[in-house]
Amino acid sequence: MPKIKSNSGAAKRFARTASGGFKRNQSHRRHILTKKSTKRKRQLRSASMINEADTRSIRRMLPYT
Repeated sequence: MPKIKSNSGAAKRFARTASGGFKRNQSHRRHILTKKSTKRKRQLRSASMINEADTRSIRRMLPYT
């Protein structure tokens, strides 16, 4: 049986946690940062968890993580 390819785009965006969930980085931190407040940019640094409704599709995209 051949191996399943991981979705390379998803592999760059999501990481598996020890408890089996997935974490992701926040959006809106790439450009046009001058108009965003320092507080807003600081809070966007932290990673957030993927919603339970989306974990099944991400697990399918990343079979070996």
